[in-house]
Amino acid sequence: MTDSLYSSSAPVFKVDGQADGGLARDLVRLEVEETTAGLKTLAARFLAVGPKAGAETEQLQYLDGAVLDFGKKIEVSLGPPGNERIVFSGTISGLEARFDEGAEPEVVAFAEDKLMKLRMTRRSKTYEQVSDADIASAVASEHGLTPSTAADGPTYDFVQQWNQSDLAFLRERAALVQAELWCEDETLNFKTRGNRTGTSVTLIQGNQLVSVECRADLAHQRTKVVVSGYDAQARATIEQESGSDAIQAETSGGQTGPAVLQRAFGDRASTRVRETPLVDGEATAWAKAEMLRRSRGFVTTVGTTHGTPELVVGSRITLDRVGQPFNGGGYYVTRVRHTYDLESGHRTRFEAERPTVSQ
Repeated sequence: MTDSLYSSSAPVFKVDGQADGGLARDLVRLEVEETTAGLKTLAARFLAVGPKAGAETEQLQYLDGAVLDFGKKIEVSLGPPGNERIVFSGTISGLEARFDEGAEPEVVAFAEDKLMKLRMTRRSKTYEQVSDADIASAVASEHGLTPSTAADGPTYDFVQQWNQSDLAFLRERAALVQAELWCEDETLNFKTRGNRTGTSVTLIQGNQLVSVECRADLAHQRTKVVVSGYDAQARATIEQESGSDAIQAETSGGQTGPAVLQRAFGDRASTRVRETPLVDGEATAWAKAEMLRRSRGFVTTVGTTHGTPELVVGSRITLDRVGQPFNGGGYYVTRVRHTYDLESGHRTRFEAERPTVSQ
């Protein structure tokens, strides 16, 4: 059996579970984006003029609700046959018509995944004797989603949600313990980075990579992070710190940001005062999370590939031919945008980070 010399990577659309070839035919541009903060979004632009059954002239399409309509489920897959991947599954939440002189009319469909339910629900609520993972489980159940949590953290006496959307509230809780939030099918995930499963992808400059920029920057690195507060019950000051050892479990060679900072400029500590811990356990967890956030972002990369459908938030990347400090593995993808248009075809833009430079 011989391999095909050409295979299409054009998107395949399903609306309410039914494949729709007309959407693929009329597609002008597709954008699907996701970050570690959750809420995957889609924007798809279509030509809005075409033949209609029984009509003698071309008619305006996609504005009558027959194909695209509010609340309809839309699914998009990308990639050549045998390597296609569903890159979006969600619900249409917006429609736009565009009319420009000298150009064909266009219709744009906007959609979001199931975290849209959380974004559109605002409330005030008090939680007692819960961890951040417990809160995520409770919010998931409120929206008919199955919770899947794996995030260590303290148990709080009280946590209050003050006139926030459920999505904003969970994002806030996730940031405290460096957890990530995303929805997959009917499951709401709230997990720390080490508990998130992703694909492994090798990208070579001059091959899969159309462009790539890599940077190692000490601007936000610290040799330690201090979190302080006050324990009213014990009538004692709270002060906990986290140092360079917090990131060691995520490295497999190379120099970390705190180590390079120490060598180049000496001790540089940061005190976090935005949150006020009420017990030692809270201060310890928050200090470690903040140290992890800073250290993970020591090396950052922004790149574009010739379309990589398997690249998702949480993917582990190995970069090759990008220079000695940046070569190798250990990159974690934090943002992905899949695009498709008639000029460039499928492109995947990504952002990734790792805590070390190669020696």
